Amino acid sequence: MRRSLAGISLLGVLALTMAACGNSGNGDGGGSQAGAGPVTITMWTRAATQTQSERLVQQYNKTHKNQVKLTVIPTDNYQPRIAAAAGAKQLPDVFAADVIFVPNYTSQGLFLDITDRVAALPFKDKLAPSHIRLGTLDNRMYTLPHTLDLSVWFWNKDLYEKAGLDPEQGPKSLREFAQQATAVQEKLGGDGKVHGTFFGGNCGGCYVFTFWPSVWAAGGQVMNAEGTQSLNDQPAMTEVFKIWRELYEKKVTGPTAKEEQGPTWTGFFPKGEIGVMPMPSTTLGLMPKEMKIGVAPISGPDGGESTFVGGDSIGISSTTKNADAAWEFLSWTVGDEAQVEVMAKNKDVLARTDLAENTYSAEDPRVVLINSLVAKGQTPYALRFGQTFNDPQGPWLRYAREAVFGDASKLPQLNAEITKSLQQ
Repeated sequence: MRRSLAGISLLGVLALTMAACGNSGNGDGGGSQAGAGPVTITMWTRAATQTQSERLVQQYNKTHKNQVKLTVIPTDNYQPRIAAAAGAKQLPDVFAADVIFVPNYTSQGLFLDITDRVAALPFKDKLAPSHIRLGTLDNRMYTLPHTLDLSVWFWNKDLYEKAGLDPEQGPKSLREFAQQATAVQEKLGGDGKVHGTFFGGNCGGCYVFTFWPSVWAAGGQVMNAEGTQSLNDQPAMTEVFKIWRELYEKKVTGPTAKEEQGPTWTGFFPKGEIGVMPMPSTTLGLMPKEMKIGVAPISGPDGGESTFVGGDSIGISSTTKNADAAWEFLSWTVGDEAQVEVMAKNKDVLARTDLAENTYSAEDPRVVLINSLVAKGQTPYALRFGQTFNDPQGPWLRYAREAVFGDASKLPQLNAEITKSLQQ
């Protein structure tokens, strides 16, 4: 998830290219359609969502006269490539983007207005609401959900049983989470190989992905709706930090949590070394087949449930000359065939809430649970998200680290710095 949340916001860079790109704003523009025969459109995606994108493109190409030529770009290079292509008016026909950064792209006119096209979809009200919200600007729609990755709690049933816990009962609140993690640590952590829990303690995106859902589940917020004021000093966030700080101080989190910068934070649970921890939902299908894993929604200190709805959105570039062919592909990706026979078949989270229960997910109640959280989760909106929350030098990571490991007296000033960064 560090990679899916990492990167820099390109608001300033893209501002320089806005005039070069423009935006039709009419809902179905984008230049003349190329020819009367089959059309090959170009698509870009970042490596973090390569697997899902390749599956969708391969199936589409097998079943349609029009074709899609996919280019996968390293995640860390993706935003600079988009900025450069925008400046040169060489954007592909369609491109995906981390949903968190979509507001930057829409505000700079890089996507075609597809409001009227989306409105004609029979399932328009069933599309992942968080992705739709971040792809909407001034009541006009510019993107569709492409891939989804949710934050959930995984627990290791074998370790629970060895620790004297009920292996079929995962945590229903953050306090229960802490109790169960502590029990695993106390019963099994003596040899230093097993730990109660783990988290990315030096990774801004990891905190966002795994801690914020507990705030939302408690009825709190981390920012105002405009994404210009930090609310991380409010009681819900304060209590979440307190619980995690206690886990760290009791050595329940493992010795490397404080230094974990993100690249390896999800690698310990699959090895059977962690009792219970927040994980990306997309890793469920990658777990060892013999591993007995429970899945629970992330809860607040005293209950509730929520999730960080991450992943990618996808849109048609504002400079395309193949708008109709591009829309044919995009609309197909959220249709029944693609969502069930491509996404659900491979245990991916679906972009539509009405398909949460389907032929494939019914085989695994955990998948049904994950899909059901799409409508309950949130994706925070802020034009300055990258600089504020993902940048290793940004104010959020300093705030989180002081809250969990350091000096709480510094938090008011750091919270003010978060707000200042959001407003720049």
